[in-house]
Amino acid sequence: ELIDIPFNYSRINNLAAEKANGKYFLFLNNDTEVIEPDWMTAMVSYAQFDRIGCVGAKLFYPDDTTQHAGVLLGIGGVAGHALNNYDRTHCGYFGRLVIDVNYLAVTAACMMVKAADFNAVNGFDETLEVAFNDVDLCLKVYELGRYNVYAHQAELYHFESKSRGYEDTPEKQRRFAGEIKKMQDKWPSYIAHDPFYNDNLTKEGIGDFSLRPD
Repeated sequence: ELIDIPFNYSRINNLAAEKANGKYFLFLNNDTEVIEPDWMTAMVSYAQFDRIGCVGAKLFYPDDTTQHAGVLLGIGGVAGHALNNYDRTHCGYFGRLVIDVNYLAVTAACMMVKAADFNAVNGFDETLEVAFNDVDLCLKVYELGRYNVYAHQAELYHFESKSRGYEDTPEKQRRFAGEIKKMQDKWPSYIAHDPFYNDNLTKEGIGDFSLRPD
Protein backbone atom coordinates (compact mmCIF):
# COMPACT_ATOMS: atom_id res chain seq x y z
CA GLU A 1 0.00 0.00 0.00
CA LEU A 2 1.41 3.37 -1.05
CA ILE A 3 0.65 6.23 1.33
CA ASP A 4 1.37 9.68 -0.08
CA ILE A 5 1.56 12.17 2.81
CA PRO A 6 3.95 14.96 3.84
CA PHE A 7 6.89 13.67 5.90
CA ASN A 8 5.87 13.04 9.49
CA TYR A 9 8.06 10.47 11.24
CA SER A 10 5.51 9.85 13.96
CA ARG A 11 2.61 9.37 11.56
CA ILE A 12 4.59 7.05 9.28
CA ASN A 13 5.54 4.77 12.15
CA ASN A 14 2.11 4.84 13.75
CA LEU A 15 0.63 3.72 10.43
CA ALA A 16 3.17 0.89 10.27
CA ALA A 17 2.33 -0.15 13.83
CA GLU A 18 -1.38 -0.27 12.94
CA LYS A 19 -0.59 -2.82 10.22
CA ALA A 20 1.76 -4.93 12.36
CA ASN A 21 0.60 -7.89 14.43
CA GLY A 22 3.71 -9.07 16.29
CA LYS A 23 4.42 -9.02 20.02
CA TYR A 24 7.31 -6.60 19.52
CA PHE A 25 7.69 -3.58 17.27
CA LEU A 26 11.09 -2.77 15.79
CA PHE A 27 11.44 0.74 14.42
CA LEU A 28 14.40 0.96 12.04
CA ASN A 29 15.39 3.88 9.84
CA ASN A 30 16.03 3.32 6.15
CA ASP A 31 19.45 4.98 6.51
CA THR A 32 20.93 2.24 8.71
CA GLU A 33 23.21 -0.71 7.98
CA VAL A 34 23.76 -3.74 10.21
CA ILE A 35 27.23 -4.34 11.68
CA GLU A 36 26.62 -7.06 14.28
CA PRO A 37 24.69 -10.08 12.89
CA ASP A 38 23.05 -10.84 16.25
CA TRP A 39 21.87 -7.27 16.83
CA MET A 40 18.19 -8.19 16.99
CA THR A 41 18.83 -10.97 19.50
CA ALA A 42 20.62 -8.47 21.73
CA MET A 43 17.57 -6.21 21.65
CA VAL A 44 14.81 -8.78 22.11
CA SER A 45 16.73 -10.34 25.02
CA TYR A 46 15.80 -7.19 26.95
CA ALA A 47 12.45 -6.36 25.34
CA GLN A 48 10.99 -9.70 26.47
CA PHE A 49 11.06 -8.69 30.15
CA ASP A 50 7.96 -7.05 31.62
CA ARG A 51 10.00 -4.37 33.39
CA ILE A 52 11.76 -3.26 30.18
CA GLY A 53 10.25 -0.67 27.86
CA CYS A 54 12.15 0.71 24.86
CA VAL A 55 15.44 -0.89 23.80
CA GLY A 56 17.96 1.10 21.75
CA ALA A 57 21.04 0.13 19.78
CA LYS A 58 24.64 1.32 19.50
CA LEU A 59 24.82 3.36 16.31
CA PHE A 60 27.88 4.59 14.46
CA TYR A 61 28.57 7.24 11.87
CA PRO A 62 30.28 5.96 8.69
CA ASP A 63 33.65 7.03 10.16
CA ASP A 64 33.19 4.55 13.06
CA THR A 65 32.49 7.14 15.72
CA THR A 66 29.44 6.88 17.95
CA GLN A 67 26.20 8.44 16.77
CA HIS A 68 23.98 7.00 19.51
CA ALA A 69 24.65 5.26 22.81
CA GLY A 70 21.62 6.45 24.75
CA VAL A 71 19.85 9.78 25.19
CA LEU A 72 20.31 12.26 28.04
CA LEU A 73 17.54 14.67 28.98
CA GLY A 74 18.46 18.33 29.39
CA ILE A 75 21.33 18.31 26.91
CA GLY A 76 21.00 21.32 24.62
CA GLY A 77 17.75 22.42 26.24
CA VAL A 78 15.74 19.23 25.63
CA ALA A 79 17.74 16.07 24.94
CA GLY A 80 20.92 14.90 23.25
CA HIS A 81 22.85 11.74 22.56
CA ALA A 82 25.26 10.47 25.19
CA LEU A 83 28.94 10.05 24.33
CA ASN A 84 28.62 11.27 20.77
CA ASN A 85 31.57 11.14 18.33
CA TYR A 86 33.67 8.70 20.34
CA ASP A 87 35.94 6.32 18.43
CA ARG A 88 34.52 2.83 18.03
CA THR A 89 37.33 1.37 20.16
CA HIS A 90 36.67 3.77 23.07
CA CYS A 91 35.05 2.40 26.23
CA GLY A 92 33.44 5.72 27.15
CA TYR A 93 32.74 7.17 30.58
CA PHE A 94 33.09 4.33 33.13
CA GLY A 95 32.78 1.84 30.27
CA ARG A 96 29.33 3.02 29.20
CA LEU A 97 30.02 2.33 25.53
CA VAL A 98 30.75 -1.34 26.18
CA ILE A 99 28.05 -2.21 28.72
CA ASP A 100 24.25 -2.14 28.64
CA VAL A 101 22.88 0.93 30.44
CA ASN A 102 19.50 2.32 31.48
CA TYR A 103 18.60 5.72 30.05
CA LEU A 104 15.41 7.75 30.09
CA ALA A 105 15.37 7.57 26.30
CA VAL A 106 16.91 5.97 23.22
CA THR A 107 16.66 6.89 19.56
CA ALA A 108 13.96 5.41 17.35
CA ALA A 109 16.43 5.14 14.48
CA CYS A 110 16.71 1.60 15.86
CA MET A 111 14.31 0.89 18.70
CA MET A 112 12.42 -2.19 19.91
CA VAL A 113 9.37 -2.01 22.18
CA LYS A 114 6.57 -4.35 23.11
CA ALA A 115 3.47 -3.73 21.03
CA ALA A 116 1.38 -3.65 24.21
CA ASP A 117 3.47 -0.85 25.70
CA PHE A 118 3.51 1.11 22.44
CA ASN A 119 -0.26 0.89 22.15
CA ALA A 120 -0.77 1.68 25.84
CA VAL A 121 0.78 5.13 25.33
CA ASN A 122 -0.94 5.70 21.95
CA GLY A 123 2.30 5.43 19.99
CA PHE A 124 4.26 8.39 18.70
CA ASP A 125 2.91 11.91 19.19
CA GLU A 126 2.11 13.05 15.66
CA THR A 127 2.43 16.73 16.60
CA LEU A 128 6.15 15.96 16.97
CA GLU A 129 6.61 15.45 13.25
CA VAL A 130 10.39 14.99 13.14
CA ALA A 131 12.28 15.80 16.34
CA PHE A 132 11.96 14.33 19.85
CA ASN A 133 9.09 11.95 19.03
CA ASP A 134 11.24 9.04 20.19
CA VAL A 135 12.19 10.82 23.42
CA ASP A 136 8.53 11.57 24.08
CA LEU A 137 7.60 7.93 23.45
CA CYS A 138 10.32 6.70 25.81
CA LEU A 139 9.17 9.05 28.56
CA LYS A 140 5.59 7.86 28.21
CA VAL A 141 6.73 4.24 28.40
CA TYR A 142 8.96 5.05 31.39
CA GLU A 143 5.91 6.44 33.17
CA LEU A 144 4.25 3.04 32.73
CA GLY A 145 6.91 1.81 35.16
CA ARG A 146 9.27 0.42 32.51
CA TYR A 147 13.03 0.89 32.18
CA ASN A 148 14.47 1.93 28.83
CA VAL A 149 17.82 0.40 27.98
CA TYR A 150 20.71 0.85 25.56
CA ALA A 151 21.95 -2.55 24.31
CA HIS A 152 25.56 -2.05 23.28
CA GLN A 153 25.89 -5.35 21.39
CA ALA A 154 23.26 -4.29 18.85
CA GLU A 155 25.58 -2.43 16.47
CA LEU A 156 24.56 -0.65 13.27
CA TYR A 157 25.70 2.24 11.13
CA HIS A 158 23.37 5.22 10.95
CA PHE A 159 23.80 7.53 7.99
CA GLU A 160 21.96 10.25 9.87
CA SER A 161 19.61 12.53 7.87
CA LYS A 162 20.74 10.92 4.61
CA SER A 163 17.17 10.32 3.50
CA ARG A 164 15.38 13.27 5.12
CA GLY A 165 17.98 16.03 4.99
CA TYR A 166 18.97 18.58 7.63
CA GLU A 167 17.21 21.36 9.54
CA ASP A 168 18.55 23.93 7.08
CA THR A 169 15.51 25.88 5.87
CA PRO A 170 13.44 28.55 7.66
CA GLU A 171 10.38 26.28 7.53
CA LYS A 172 12.23 23.35 9.12
CA GLN A 173 13.78 25.61 11.75
CA ARG A 174 10.35 26.97 12.72
CA ARG A 175 8.98 23.46 13.02
CA PHE A 176 12.01 22.41 15.11
CA ALA A 177 11.57 25.42 17.43
CA GLY A 178 7.95 24.42 17.95
CA GLU A 179 8.95 20.86 18.82
CA ILE A 180 11.49 22.15 21.34
CA LYS A 181 8.82 24.26 23.04
CA LYS A 182 6.34 21.40 23.10
CA MET A 183 8.85 19.13 24.83
CA GLN A 184 9.86 21.82 27.32
CA ASP A 185 6.21 22.45 28.17
CA LYS A 186 5.30 18.76 28.40
CA TRP A 187 8.32 17.30 30.22
CA PRO A 188 9.93 20.11 32.29
CA SER A 189 10.76 17.90 35.29
CA TYR A 190 12.69 15.31 33.27
CA ILE A 191 14.50 18.00 31.28
CA ALA A 192 15.52 19.66 34.55
CA HIS A 193 16.49 16.37 36.19
CA ASP A 194 17.27 13.15 34.34
CA PRO A 195 17.36 10.39 37.02
CA PHE A 196 20.00 8.54 34.98
CA TYR A 197 22.32 11.55 34.65
CA ASN A 198 23.86 13.29 37.65
CA ASP A 199 22.85 16.94 38.02
CA ASN A 200 26.49 17.86 38.64
CA LEU A 201 27.41 16.87 35.09
CA THR A 202 27.28 19.21 32.11
CA LYS A 203 24.22 19.67 29.95
CA GLU A 204 26.21 21.35 27.21
CA GLY A 205 28.01 19.83 24.23
CA ILE A 206 27.99 16.13 23.43
CA GLY A 207 26.89 14.55 26.71
CA ASP A 208 30.38 13.38 27.62
CA PHE A 209 29.67 13.14 31.38
CA SER A 210 32.13 15.93 32.20
CA LEU A 211 31.56 18.10 35.26
CA ARG A 212 29.22 21.04 34.97
CA PRO A 213 31.14 24.34 34.94
CA ASP A 214 30.62 26.49 38.03
